[in-house]
Amino acid sequence: MLNKTYCASCIGINAVTVTVEMDISPGIGIHLVGLPDSAVRESLLRVVTALTSYGFSIPGRKLVVNLAPADIRKEGSSYDLAIALGILAVSGQVKMPLCEDFIVVGELSLDGKVRPVPGSLPIACHAKDSGFKGCIFPQASAGEAADIDGIRIYGVETLSQAIDILCGLPEADTRLVRPGGRGVRTTTSLPDFKDVKGQTVARRGLEIAAAGGHSVLLSGPPGSGKSMMASCLPSILPPMTREESIVTSKLYSVAGYGCKGGLMTERPFRSPHQSISMASLIGGGPNATPGDISLAHNGVLYLDEVAQFGKSLIDSLRQPVEDGKVTISRVRYKVEYPCSFMLVASMNPCPCGYLGDGTGRCTCSRNAIERYRARISGPFLDRIDLQIFVSQVNADEMVRAGNAEPSSVIAGRVARAREMQLRRFSSEGIFTNSRMDASLIKKYCPLGQKESDFMEKVIRRLNLSARSYGRILKISRTIADLEGNDSVTLRDISEAVQFRALDRNDAEQL
Repeated sequence: MLNKTYCASCIGINAVTVTVEMDISPGIGIHLVGLPDSAVRESLLRVVTALTSYGFSIPGRKLVVNLAPADIRKEGSSYDLAIALGILAVSGQVKMPLCEDFIVVGELSLDGKVRPVPGSLPIACHAKDSGFKGCIFPQASAGEAADIDGIRIYGVETLSQAIDILCGLPEADTRLVRPGGRGVRTTTSLPDFKDVKGQTVARRGLEIAAAGGHSVLLSGPPGSGKSMMASCLPSILPPMTREESIVTSKLYSVAGYGCKGGLMTERPFRSPHQSISMASLIGGGPNATPGDISLAHNGVLYLDEVAQFGKSLIDSLRQPVEDGKVTISRVRYKVEYPCSFMLVASMNPCPCGYLGDGTGRCTCSRNAIERYRARISGPFLDRIDLQIFVSQVNADEMVRAGNAEPSSVIAGRVARAREMQLRRFSSEGIFTNSRMDASLIKKYCPLGQKESDFMEKVIRRLNLSARSYGRILKISRTIADLEGNDSVTLRDISEAVQFRALDRNDAEQL
């Protein structure tokens, strides 16, 4: 006798259906096949104990459990519930007519309770696309998928509740997880730009970066406000669109950090410590979990004191910053995660931190300064859109200046610029100016004769690379969006060069 239940496995942020096939025949023993790992093989002991605790019997015959397709490695404890329900169905102890209409995911404890597992959101999206009527998740995990329309999401706490759902009992509808709706964005607890003293140039640069999703490097002496301004960035970023929210929420769901109330609405802000490992930053490990760069997708990745990070860590960001995705290849797997994040980095200009502050306090030798700056490679710097020197705040600005422009006002300008980009790129598959490739730059950043002549002068004077030229045009496009202009003007390009040139004196002479 053959019976089937359905589970799912996540590969990256996408899920695949795993068919749990059960066959009972004359003989003795329970055999689990289908490329299971240790956690899956141990599931048989958990399942048997959980079934007996509910008064069910284990068939005294040969039971073969196959997890298909057999060429995909099955990892984790999420198959327990589907295996238990399959055993009950194939042995005839419980008739469950809806067994093949649901994807069932969950870990069983020895007393039959259902424990949470990661990946509920991508599994629910896959089940909807595959034509299943619904999904059964642990109660603690079901909330992640509550906002997915067109499919019934059930949350269960015990094995018996899952049985009631597959039997079609009316009382099972009480286990339905209702959509929580898009949450209201609250920024009252976030740092506000109104508390930033002075720093007009840096504030303007961060507004441009937020409007276009550009990467930023803040360089300046300690105490000048670099970390504070970076922490204010979330307060001026617009809420995610539904498409952005689904992808970002999938990443957090796979990593085991899913939002219990449904989809995420606020953009993530990740700030890893300098001691972070390569696998934690980029992604990987035994189960190919997403790293911090993927958890910052559609949000901000802030590297405080970036020069203190390992050189290999910094250089490993070059390809993700450029492509907006990362491919993790190991012997056992190859997984691709999206990582379209806004990189914000801060550093001191020298080891002691006081170079260029106008006080003459810097005691670093030229060799020490060169060694310190060599930790940030040229190719990495070339991928940073805006490079801003944050000067020390003077006494008058620090003591007498009133509140500056609040984040709510800046956020309004940023939101209008982002809306222009959403309309512009509605058929291009991107959301911000920072993601434009060469063909899109040519299409949306055409230059007039004056602008072309000026850019030729800039390229010769500053010896810019082709990548730097493209990034200046992207920044110019964002500045034009902030002004509500359809075309890029000479004024937009001039301001963009000020934020791009490494030598401020050269920039001001252009």
